[in-house]
Amino acid sequence: MSMRNIAIIAHVDHGKTTLVDQLLAQSGVFRANEATTERAMDSNDQERERGITILAKCTSVLWHGEAGETRINIIDTPGHADFGGEVERILGMVDGCVLLVDAEEGVMPQTKFVLTKALKMGLKPILCINKVDRAHADPDKVHNAAFDLFAAIGATDEQLDFPHIYASGRAGWATLDMNVPNDNLAPLFDLIVRHVPEPKQIAKKDEPFQILNVLIESDPFLGRLLTGRIESGKAVPGMAIHALDRDGKEIERGRITKVLAFRGLKRSPVDEGAEAGDIVAIAGMSKATVADTLCALDVTDALPAQPIDPPTISMTVSVNDSPLAGKEGDKVQSRVIRDRLLKEAESNVAIKVTETSEGDAYEVSGRGELQLGVLIENMRREGFEVSISRPRVVFQTDPETGKRLEPMEDVMIDVDDEYSGIVIEKLSLRKAELKDMGPSGAGKTRLQLVAPSRSLIGYQGEFLTDTRGSGVLNRVFSHYEPYKGAIDQQRKGVLISNSDGETAAYALWNLEERGTMFVGANEKCYLGMIIGENARQDDLDVNPMKAKQLTNVRASGKDESIRLTPPRRMTLEQAIAYIEEDELVEVTPKSIRLRKQILNPSFRKRRVKEE
Repeated sequence: MSMRNIAIIAHVDHGKTTLVDQLLAQSGVFRANEATTERAMDSNDQERERGITILAKCTSVLWHGEAGETRINIIDTPGHADFGGEVERILGMVDGCVLLVDAEEGVMPQTKFVLTKALKMGLKPILCINKVDRAHADPDKVHNAAFDLFAAIGATDEQLDFPHIYASGRAGWATLDMNVPNDNLAPLFDLIVRHVPEPKQIAKKDEPFQILNVLIESDPFLGRLLTGRIESGKAVPGMAIHALDRDGKEIERGRITKVLAFRGLKRSPVDEGAEAGDIVAIAGMSKATVADTLCALDVTDALPAQPIDPPTISMTVSVNDSPLAGKEGDKVQSRVIRDRLLKEAESNVAIKVTETSEGDAYEVSGRGELQLGVLIENMRREGFEVSISRPRVVFQTDPETGKRLEPMEDVMIDVDDEYSGIVIEKLSLRKAELKDMGPSGAGKTRLQLVAPSRSLIGYQGEFLTDTRGSGVLNRVFSHYEPYKGAIDQQRKGVLISNSDGETAAYALWNLEERGTMFVGANEKCYLGMIIGENARQDDLDVNPMKAKQLTNVRASGKDESIRLTPPRRMTLEQAIAYIEEDELVEVTPKSIRLRKQILNPSFRKRRVKEE
């Protein structure tokens, strides 16, 4: 039986996971009595809630088509640049990729980011123009734009000769010719079998065993599971192997306890072993991690691993030291937080964790606010309490000139025509350069800019306000450039509580003219906690607990008629992007609070004077 390994890559929301659902359903993976879940590959809670893919995942289908029976291993990859580390490693396991492009939105920056990596590794691309049944779809324009993109990022002549296919992932059909309607995905399956080569590794099936780890996860029964593609030889349970790091140094020795191959959505143990070219998960090692080589004991050379792009953004995660600490979470000590962060850095190569001089604080660097937000959200659900600083960009130094370099991002914005002026104005104040601007149909303008990463921290919320929620902003790390100088970003001041206790509706009602509230009535707050945004530029200490003075004339019953404006509740990402340098976000399993780093106002004022 022949075998094919492919990855499905695309910009976020262009329909990768939905297409994989249909590929699984049509190849008979789901039995007749099994319910097909929507977006079956998005397996963890956060992926389902946010509707995005965070971790790359593998599945496998059997296809009986023109070329007889073929096993196709399919890898679903995330579409956000923040999770690019997942995509970079995964591409080494496959020989071809299906590039999915939305027939209406066309080629987006994320498409370019992943495609550049895929073409560099010599993968055979297939262009799939998805969602051709949308109202404003223009498949021919998208096909030309994709060809220009391939040429612009330096595809070889062979790669430029890519086949294309039209599809609707949601409706579950594909066709090679728009004039010939079809009701299934058979043309896509057959095109994959025809165009993607068989794994070269099959030729090495009689050599000693070698596999490069690409994904790592832990299973409660089997321990550490390492996933990768077998480069040579056979993986048989009970075989003695050792793990080598990148430089060929031995890390540990052990035995393979289980070999699991992907069969549909489930992993099933393979007792007689798996051969070269197949993608499998191996249990039995305790120290080996991503980018290490597992191999037979007589092999001493490690397999080359893909270099991973460096992180561009970092933030400090420290122990929660607010007056309300330890009330909601059960994991509050610094060593527990440290172990959890190090465990994350081990399985996710795009995240780096370093200890700071303060002792109970850790510097966590990653690709973007979303990636760090997802990590903190996961920790919060596990019962952790932490405080987080504002994200900072990771600077580099030019080795030749010694100048400071900062990360730059490619930004692509689709916005209604009437709002393009304000967006350009705001972004040029933030040192962004406009590269290209043109109509993108349906009364929208598409802007392409290059902007420093630090100027985009916290811009998303303002952008949505400016465009009345109609704009779409996509950004992806591009390169490092010399430091652009200070950026004048004016955020309004905040309202800070000046005592501990529970908020009173009467007090908040009187404070409403001062600005927007972040808390409602009868909520716990403490000295130094941020309870709202001031309408002016400076910070203001206020008393949100002040109750009405009761006399014979004033009865407390009148309070029930007070109608408060609903408070502005922030999600974790919004809170992280909102705070300034001297503020923290306090994250617990039940609440997200904003606070000043120094809670006591008399010390805060003194600090301003000193500066």
